[in-house]
Amino acid sequence: MNRSPQYSSAETPWIGVDLDGTLAEHYWPHKGPFHPLIIGSPIVPMVQEVRRMLAEGYVVKVFTARVGVRGKSPNNKGVKLEDIRREIARWTEEHVGTALEATCVKDYNMVQLWDDRAVRVVHNGGTRCCD
Repeated sequence: MNRSPQYSSAETPWIGVDLDGTLAEHYWPHKGPFHPLIIGSPIVPMVQEVRRMLAEGYVVKVFTARVGVRGKSPNNKGVKLEDIRREIARWTEEHVGTALEATCVKDYNMVQLWDDRAVRVVHNGGTRCCD
């Protein structure tokens, strides 16, 4: 895979890495109910990959619905968004070695997305790329 960032603006390119099920174990419901301030155990191969990306100079952001639109979702548990961001930064500092920004918004500078739920599609083709 070509890992060189391809982007079309002067802004810094970044790589999005999903949290639950990709960077951290998806612990609920088999280990208890979801809580926005509880993050599963690190998934070692992905933690190592993120460390490699950072060492190569890439900007990496945690791309997660945990910091998405809160609305009336029962997942809120009354927790403030800034507390969730702070916990993700603390967890990534502990397990990755640096505090990573958490976002749920992609922009044209996101050059890759690593996610356990994504389906890759051929660029401008509208068909699945890979099995």
